[in-house]
Amino acid sequence: MVYIEPATRLRTDYNRIADLARKTGNAVYITRNGTPEVVVMDFKAFQQRELVLKLANVVLEGELQRMRGTAALSIEEMEAMLKENA
Repeated sequence: MVYIEPATRLRTDYNRIADLARKTGNAVYITRNGTPEVVVMDFKAFQQRELVLKLANVVLEGELQRMRGTAALSIEEMEAMLKENA
């Protein structure tokens, strides 16, 4: 679900907006004059999203290497890369 709030409400009702982001795990889009400007997001949900993006990049890099026919990573190298990106 998409949550949208005007910037003025962020100033006057921060706790409710932060609670909404925290409880739902969804981002709350803050608008100024009807235009999206910033996003409020629960920190744990943000960390999880960042981890998913990093892991997706690792998988994509592996797929690109496979398509190019370049040397594949060993299991040890893959584990090291995953730990580095975690």
